[in-house]
Amino acid sequence: MGDVMEYVDRIIALREDNDIKQEDIAKILGKSQQGYSHLENRRARFTVEDIISLCKFYNLSADYILGFIDEKKELPKK
Repeated sequence: MGDVMEYVDRIIALREDNDIKQEDIAKILGKSQQGYSHLENRRARFTVEDIISLCKFYNLSADYILGFIDEKKELPKK
């Protein structure tokens, strides 16, 4: 398994590929833009709650966001 922090690269790529600003994701996570910037720059760590919120926002499995799988799997319908 590679670097534990590789998931941050995937989170950054998701944001950039969807043309979303840091400020917009920060609002979704209830953080300031600066606080979110610290997460992307690895000066702070995403919480489990942050990851869950990102999964819901992007409608993607945590396995994809965390880098366990490379296929973008949507969340199962409830």
